[in-house]
Amino acid sequence: MDGKAKAMHQKALGEYRLKLYFIGPTLLVLIIMNIFPLIWSLGLSFTNYSSLTSKQISFVGFANYSRILRDPFIWKYFQTTARFVIVAVGIEFLLGFGLALLLKEQFKGWGLVTTLILVPMMLSPVVVGLFWTFIMDANFGVLNFLISLFGLKKVLWLTNPHIALYSVALVDIWMWTPFVMLISLTGLLAIPKSLYEAADIDMASWWFKFRKITLPLVSPLLVLAVLFRVIDAFKMFDLVFIMTGGGPGDVTETVSMSLYRLAFNKFKTGESCAMAYIILILIIALSNLLIRWINRTKAA
Repeated sequence: MDGKAKAMHQKALGEYRLKLYFIGPTLLVLIIMNIFPLIWSLGLSFTNYSSLTSKQISFVGFANYSRILRDPFIWKYFQTTARFVIVAVGIEFLLGFGLALLLKEQFKGWGLVTTLILVPMMLSPVVVGLFWTFIMDANFGVLNFLISLFGLKKVLWLTNPHIALYSVALVDIWMWTPFVMLISLTGLLAIPKSLYEAADIDMASWWFKFRKITLPLVSPLLVLAVLFRVIDAFKMFDLVFIMTGGGPGDVTETVSMSLYRLAFNKFKTGESCAMAYIILILIIALSNLLIRWINRTKAA
């Protein structure tokens, strides 16, 4: 028995070493590429370090965090970002879930239609931003040309302070509504048809089936889709950078744009690291709220 147990131990040890040989390099790369920069930037957030100057780095404690939290412009950028997230994600949720409900019942050409709807989310955000910048051009854009056919005045989509943010949100909605639709459709197709058949036998209305069957079973995936979109929209940078650059003025200046300017225009590296961690903490807190909502939905 001792020899057999020893052989099994040696075999298990060999399998463990084999797994370590395969997983070890990947873990090492992840540590070097992700964990080390995370720890390094956290350390820099407590210093006055600037990548532009060679002056001696000194420890400043929470001064960077205090300066950012007391800056009224930063809170204005957070409000702008929150308004963008609410508008974009809210409409994406409604449109995505609505499209999923329409596509739940398969029809001739269902696969082609679904694939075409998913095309926008497969494109690069930079390409989408440039594409829509030309479409929304005040003088030569397709949108204003179509509007002029109805005798209406041209719209300054990206230069009017009152609508510039919503124009960027429109592009984000166009690009990411298919993502919400895809997740919603996955949940809808996973619902057993026997539940609907039993409801039909009981002469249940469509509203009863939607409220008691469809919505409860698909709601965890809906909240998950909202979670992904809120996180992504909150740190959205590329569309704003390409389409408006934060303008006109600063009406489309999101926190990610502000962070970019702080790090690469003003070269306040320590302060920008502190701002990045403030954004990270807010995203984690918001994510935890949505995850609790998902768990509560599952428990119900």
